[in-house]
Amino acid sequence: MLWEVLSVARDIGRVQDIASVLIRYGFGSFVRVLGMGRLLEGAGKVLHWQHVEEYVTLDTPQRIRRVLEELGPTFIKLGQVLATRVDLFPPPYTAEFEKLQDQAPPVPFEELLGQLEEDLGEPVDDLFLAVDRQPLAAASIAQVHKAILKDGTPVILKIRRPDLRRIIEADLRLLQRIVEIAESESPELRRFRPKEIVRQFTQSLRRELDFAAECRNAERIAANLAGNPHIKIPKVYWQWTGERLNVQEYIEGIPGRDLAAAENAGLDRKVLADHGARAVIKMIMEDGFFHADPHPGNVFYMPNNQLAFIDFGMVGRITEDRRDQVVSLLYGMVNHAPAQVAEILEDWSDNMNINEQMLIVEIEAFVDQYSSLALKDLSLTVMMTDLMALLRDHNLILPSDLALLIKAYITLDGLGRHLNPEFNTLVFAAPYLHSLMMDRYRPEAIGKRGWRNLVSILDLISSLPKDLRKLLHATRKGAFQIEINVRRLEHYANVFDVAISRLTMGIVTAALIIGSSIIMTVEGGPEMFGLPAFGFLGYTFAAIAGFWLLLSIWHSGRNR
Repeated sequence: MLWEVLSVARDIGRVQDIASVLIRYGFGSFVRVLGMGRLLEGAGKVLHWQHVEEYVTLDTPQRIRRVLEELGPTFIKLGQVLATRVDLFPPPYTAEFEKLQDQAPPVPFEELLGQLEEDLGEPVDDLFLAVDRQPLAAASIAQVHKAILKDGTPVILKIRRPDLRRIIEADLRLLQRIVEIAESESPELRRFRPKEIVRQFTQSLRRELDFAAECRNAERIAANLAGNPHIKIPKVYWQWTGERLNVQEYIEGIPGRDLAAAENAGLDRKVLADHGARAVIKMIMEDGFFHADPHPGNVFYMPNNQLAFIDFGMVGRITEDRRDQVVSLLYGMVNHAPAQVAEILEDWSDNMNINEQMLIVEIEAFVDQYSSLALKDLSLTVMMTDLMALLRDHNLILPSDLALLIKAYITLDGLGRHLNPEFNTLVFAAPYLHSLMMDRYRPEAIGKRGWRNLVSILDLISSLPKDLRKLLHATRKGAFQIEINVRRLEHYANVFDVAISRLTMGIVTAALIIGSSIIMTVEGGPEMFGLPAFGFLGYTFAAIAGFWLLLSIWHSGRNR
């Protein structure tokens, strides 16, 4: 208990905020599961929570989204990461997570000025002809102001909110503590991989706090798309860009959600959809480095049906081996090879308790459902949604890079259909998939894989004597051990110990009552209050023991 209190003492106010919001939205049982109430009591805090009746009308996904919104920037970003985990959460949840708008009241420019000039290294007036004091956009992490360089070039200043890292690090500490409690106290939550999600989220959020990293992402994608005249990536002004400040070219275009303005400007929505899809699919299938959130809010439409992508804080990476696995998965689905599909899905998951035969049967039914349809009639979103539902039914969890890849495809499909209702992502992806499949079986590709495998085998053989020598040496020293880790064994041992203690106390209490009753019938000897002293003391100790036993049972019932 002391360790728990000390671990949250510095963030106790934030713990109270989180618990209060959870209870207000009807998640009081979750608070108890996490043990947050005990932590607060141990820290000496007394909470006063009230239920608000109107929240009862919201369904569970809506209430979770509202909780994340109220808890602020860290939890809004967490919701945006959860929206990418279509393998963990069904569509009603991911749809609500996608509604999380990263908006916040703007910080007065005067409060940003000191930090801004510190990052620039010079007074603002010495570098810019003008800086718009009113932000173009204000989000939880940063806000954007338009400025004009001395040569007349318009730029944007993306400025991180002051003191943000300290606040976010405090929330990340609490999230880590929450998932530790959740996994220990609630086994049913483990299937959602809370530790893995928080680890992925922590890495993503810390990268997003570094605006220089975002600019490096933008430049890498710009280099990969340098030969595509239809795609525009903003130029970075590195002389003023750093961790807390991003200075980029100002994009003069039509926001991606304003379709009416695009049509009024004479732009062809179908051509825009084609250009955007080809660019994103190339990022994924050829470059292995892609914009992971290509929704209309991150796109501008420009003259000559050109598109500009912005906001490269969330990017995905896919290795060559992983890409080959994805191609094999799609190939197995198209060519009716359910065993191949099941094998790949099992390789991706670390769940060993899989009913493989049932999985193959369900994958075969899934493949049959789509194999009879023409490519133009397939919906990537529907197909991926059905596949993710199948994975959830079998507790198969995708690696985080693949979850981000699938999310990017689904978001791209949404962008394409936003521009052109007849858009089909699979039609555009098919040539790339066919080319990649053909490349896998070219003689030079087969030779390259064979050489890699041969080198791995030779490395294994050459290191085998050394590994055997280490094993024998450890055995002779008695250092060779086999450890069997039974989950929650310590918990059950404690429960068994408590049960034995209560049983012993019950037997002792019964013996005291019986012995005292016998003594009461014996005449003579010392007395207390007119009763045999030993009988009176026996009843007294029996009453105390019985009261302790009842109190212990009642207390453990409340904890459960």
